[in-house]
Amino acid sequence: MVIPFVVSVLPVFLFLGALLLLDSYKLIPMQAILIAVAAGAVAGAVSYPLNIWLHPALGMDLRRYTILVAPLLEEILKSIYIVWLLRRNKVGFVVDAATYGFAVGTGFAFVENVFSLQIHPNPTIWTWIVRGFGTALMHGGTSAIFAMIARTLHNRSAVFRPALILPGLVVAIVLHSLYNQFLVSPLLATAFILLVFPYITTFLFKRSERETKSWLGTGFDTDQELLRVMKAGQLSDTPVGRYLKDLRATYPPEVIVDMMGLLRLRAELGIKAKGILLMREAGFQADPDPSLQAKLEEVNYLEKSIGKTGMRALKPFVDKSSQDLWQLNLLDGSQR
Repeated sequence: MVIPFVVSVLPVFLFLGALLLLDSYKLIPMQAILIAVAAGAVAGAVSYPLNIWLHPALGMDLRRYTILVAPLLEEILKSIYIVWLLRRNKVGFVVDAATYGFAVGTGFAFVENVFSLQIHPNPTIWTWIVRGFGTALMHGGTSAIFAMIARTLHNRSAVFRPALILPGLVVAIVLHSLYNQFLVSPLLATAFILLVFPYITTFLFKRSERETKSWLGTGFDTDQELLRVMKAGQLSDTPVGRYLKDLRATYPPEVIVDMMGLLRLRAELGIKAKGILLMREAGFQADPDPSLQAKLEEVNYLEKSIGKTGMRALKPFVDKSSQDLWQLNLLDGSQR
């Protein structure tokens, strides 16, 4: 019984480990991965009694329920933690979304296989191969795909938008439902997932890493240039300076000063965050900065002092994307 169970869960954990090795920037600490796996396990534990209750309550035969209802219920439950991460700006890039999503699917598959072991105490080894290399990878894959689509759609949004999670959720539900239909034999479906999904995921990982490098280069240059002109007293000659000058008719001088201070701090912190990423890519760990926490607190203070209306006025230069918010979370986490 032990060997079949290991066969059913080992592939998905091995693939999760491979995703962590593929990440050059090592942006997600192991503790966060374990929490995501635990969140998926909770989703799996909740889905089991719900499926047991809903199946007879809806009066469907098992095949229709497995195709129409179970994918909807299970993908929604798996998505809850990922949505929470996106809402809190804890996911910086598509590659991180894939890792978080697959970790949630891994926890879900683990618990589902534990329940399956109780229901079917003497299955054949082929059953567990299908569950390990097919069903488990399917759960990890659909959650990863959902997370990647949701992260991609939020790339240029500074505000979490619930509508942007729906396309990825629909894709995950449809893929899950197609797998449950067993359009081909279970072994062929398992072989297809085993051959195709790693290729797709690797491709998306490489593309995301290229996007990360591009963001690092462009963002680093922009932050450096803004900081340079502010220190040189040449801000008035830049689009930012001219924009702030126009705002003087609307906001009092002390608010304009706070706005300039916030822009400078955000530029400094942006350079710091990108430096941490570059060091991680090179295999180094950045030393804690004793002044960093005070700067993060000052950012929060200035944003509150400027107010919601003032922050909306600064939107062209602050909070241009959720990645800008995420890098502040990265700095905050690096101090712990």
